[in-house]
Amino acid sequence: MNLERPDLTDVGAEVLVYIEALEMELLQLQTTESAQKSVAEKPLEPSEPPTSMNVISISRDGFAKRTPRHFYSRQRRGGMGVFDLETAVNDAPALLVVADEDEAILLFTNFGRAFRLQVEALTETPVRARGQNIMTLFTFRPHERIIAALPTDGGKAVALASQRGWVRTVDASRLGSTLIPGMSFYDVQQGGYVTSACWTSGADELFVATRQGKAIRFAERQVHRSGSLGLRVAMGDEVVGITAVTEESGVFLLSHDGKGTIRHMAGFRLNKAPGAGGKVAMKTDKLVGAVTIQAEDDLFIISELGKLIRFKAEEVPVKTGVVQGVNCMTLRNDAVTAVCVSKL
Repeated sequence: MNLERPDLTDVGAEVLVYIEALEMELLQLQTTESAQKSVAEKPLEPSEPPTSMNVISISRDGFAKRTPRHFYSRQRRGGMGVFDLETAVNDAPALLVVADEDEAILLFTNFGRAFRLQVEALTETPVRARGQNIMTLFTFRPHERIIAALPTDGGKAVALASQRGWVRTVDASRLGSTLIPGMSFYDVQQGGYVTSACWTSGADELFVATRQGKAIRFAERQVHRSGSLGLRVAMGDEVVGITAVTEESGVFLLSHDGKGTIRHMAGFRLNKAPGAGGKVAMKTDKLVGAVTIQAEDDLFIISELGKLIRFKAEEVPVKTGVVQGVNCMTLRNDAVTAVCVSKL
């Protein structure tokens, strides 16, 4: 609506100053709104050339989608991200993995069973899409769900960690193309359901973290072939992450509120043996995950509402001590659910 300014000749000086101040404020608001609209309408610059690497999002109930990584523009740490996996109200995104379209990913369940899934078996979709139900591609048991997704050929062994802190490693040769779908590598009677998995070199150290921000670090070679207690978990807590590290490694720790930190292992003492109680790794009451990163890596974070953000790991300050973390993703009535690292 365009309104003409009326004659203000007979208006008092104080009222005139007030009106002019309001006009100036309105002009500033209109200028700001116009600038914001211009930025919003401007397409995001691609962060990399077209690539065969795909970002795969998986929901708790097994709906998955894949989208080429170059369609996700890199943002600054603390942004709101873009809408990604579209799921039902009670089926939040739970896992993220980056893999080449010509390769396969390994899916591990809470029962300790493993499946191989060719990336190209998933239909390529735009960034915002519902995906497909991969639970129909294999035979799952009642109450079984996918808890980890790893690209193949990521190391010499996979380390599995259970909710009660039990750890076991599986040689990579047993997870190759001859893997029998649904082969079991873990006895849930021993340490509870499996909650996380990671690749190792076979001679790494393992960093095991719990939901309450406690963690332990010990040598992988100390894990018995049949498994060992890696961490004594307190009542009411559970393991949510395991990752392979060295003395020079940095581990990105992410809390449900979007705050994250990188703990340098030089500041997190190596235990002489597994099985001890954990030390505080990050100040949080709900840790989401722990991944080993390098400064040149990209981090991908997804939330309950399906929003995903991509940013450089080097934007997160590296700490040797316990901190609450910095804001990595801005949330509104939301919480982050998963994180993964991608090497360029």
